[in-house]
Amino acid sequence: MIKHHVKVHPSAANLPREQQLAWAIARFAAKAGPVEPDVAEMIACRIVDNAAVALAAINRKPVAAARAMALAHPRKGGASLYGLGPATRVDAEWAAWANATAVRELDFHDTFLAADYAHPGDAISPLVAVAQQLGLDGAALVRGIAVAYEVHVALVKAISLHKYKKDHIAHLAPGTTAGIGAMLGLPVEVIFQAINQTVHLAFSTRQSRKGEISSWKAYVPGHSGKLAIEAVDRAMRGEASPSPIYEGEDSVIAWMLGGPKDEYDVWLPADGDSPRAIMETYTKAHSAEYQAQALIDLAIDLAPKIGDLGRVKDILLETSHHTHYVIGTGANDPQKLDPGATRETLDHSIMYILAVALEDRTWHHVDSYTSARAHRPSTVALWHKIRTVETPEWTQRYHEPDPGKRAFGGRLVVTLDDGTVVTGERAVADAHPNGARPWRWPDYVGKFATLTRELLADAEREAFCAAALAVPTLRAGELDRLLPALGAGDVVPSAPTGEGIFDRGLE
Repeated sequence: MIKHHVKVHPSAANLPREQQLAWAIARFAAKAGPVEPDVAEMIACRIVDNAAVALAAINRKPVAAARAMALAHPRKGGASLYGLGPATRVDAEWAAWANATAVRELDFHDTFLAADYAHPGDAISPLVAVAQQLGLDGAALVRGIAVAYEVHVALVKAISLHKYKKDHIAHLAPGTTAGIGAMLGLPVEVIFQAINQTVHLAFSTRQSRKGEISSWKAYVPGHSGKLAIEAVDRAMRGEASPSPIYEGEDSVIAWMLGGPKDEYDVWLPADGDSPRAIMETYTKAHSAEYQAQALIDLAIDLAPKIGDLGRVKDILLETSHHTHYVIGTGANDPQKLDPGATRETLDHSIMYILAVALEDRTWHHVDSYTSARAHRPSTVALWHKIRTVETPEWTQRYHEPDPGKRAFGGRLVVTLDDGTVVTGERAVADAHPNGARPWRWPDYVGKFATLTRELLADAEREAFCAAALAVPTLRAGELDRLLPALGAGDVVPSAPTGEGIFDRGLE
């Protein structure tokens, strides 16, 4: 690995592009080594994971709206959409928009947490779309996905965005761009220019994940994917972009992050080294913010020891800075305690999540979020007895450099009405690589089966999973097999609706 020290330079320094972070990322993307077998298998796992959650969300309103927008941009030889089959083709950037929205909607796919937050699997849909439109094979796609994960993880480890109230699309977009560049075998110069553009355009505020959280949270990776595809297209035509985008006097570090004195160390593989960062990432067994995963497992296990939840006087969650301030009472969001809050808000309220998990002793991507479930009087009473606090121990464990010791959970202290105290803690989710039951290929296949049981026949599920596992060997034209088709009438809308600017008059 090579350390790239990143800081702001005055314009007069005329910083050579070879000393810029965007160039280092582009160089890695162009010169990455071969994808190793275990990495290729994990990529197959994440392709299955994405399809599972996308199909489970296929007719939810944000997903249907994104799909209607995409259907207004048909293209012969373009990319396909989840659920609709290979006969329906749209422009790659619009397939990225619709498919990435479907994947993100339930907040139920992979994650990586370090200095910042990330869902690196958000890059897969744009990469698949470009690969379909350009007739690439599975080996090229696997290379692109591996590089996208590597860049995304490197940036998340080094640069905190949330500290400066910026959304994590600012790391997703360059990761996706690097992945597309690697997949297409583009020169360093072209990838460099495309990264400059995506970083320049990808910065937005964290208000998208604050207060009353809206459906925009689901659209973010689709927006990022469109940015990346358009930036690469523009760079391939020989056009340049703002630089130095990270280190310049008016750059993102200088004005979007910590200012002219801010400095970072970003580690990237050397020329020819194989990308392996995907192996540090992890998926979700439960449809909720990742920092709730271990705590859902803990609540389910602890509930029998507590007994009658009506006797609970107080529940204190001792946890990390991130958990306390993002999904805990430290966020100071009254919406996180409101039964009328949106689903997007509830899956970012650890107080709500703990109350439901304690009562139900299970978690479901639909049933756990219904309005009736949120308004149940016993749930509301328990929910409002839960508070969180940051403790130095859990914050330190969250940022532990050794991934084998990193922890994203917390400790629950439950006080009953007679003074009895019941406690328990969980460092990582059971499904985490360091958890009690680390997920492997059969677990991803099981999740896919659970979420698509009423949508696909057994033979169709098996054919899709076989194609995903064999992705490195798929030939040009075979990538359509990675986007399962549902039955006629199972996807709404399957044609433009006429509700927006794009499809007015097309319905």
